[in-house]
Amino acid sequence: MKRNESRHGRLRRLSGGLWAGVVLACAASGMLAGCVVYEPYPGYYATSNFDRAWSAALGGAQDVGVQVASAERENGLIRGTKDDIRVLISVVRQADGSVRVQFDAKGPTQNDPGLADRFSQAYDRRMGR
Repeated sequence: MKRNESRHGRLRRLSGGLWAGVVLACAASGMLAGCVVYEPYPGYYATSNFDRAWSAALGGAQDVGVQVASAERENGLIRGTKDDIRVLISVVRQADGSVRVQFDAKGPTQNDPGLADRFSQAYDRRMGR
């Protein structure tokens, strides 16, 4: 009988050790569950106001039929023509972080008097306004 008792004693010691391991694992997982991971603030995304304005200005020019001859992103200048009208679009970063977009048309503007207004509408539409 002593033999059986020693087996039961071993089982108790093993089950006690196993029990301690389970308790330790639960405690560790409980501490990990308390950790918080914060999402990055939306202001840190790579897309800037300038990028959005540049894309909207370039797309808006194409929407109204301006044949873009050059687009110099680093200078913020888009040049093109529409029915012999020379078009210059400037996309400029302001000191306060805002972006100014200016549309200038030179030449026979009477060929398409609503060009600037249509560009403005196309630009606003692409900006989601």
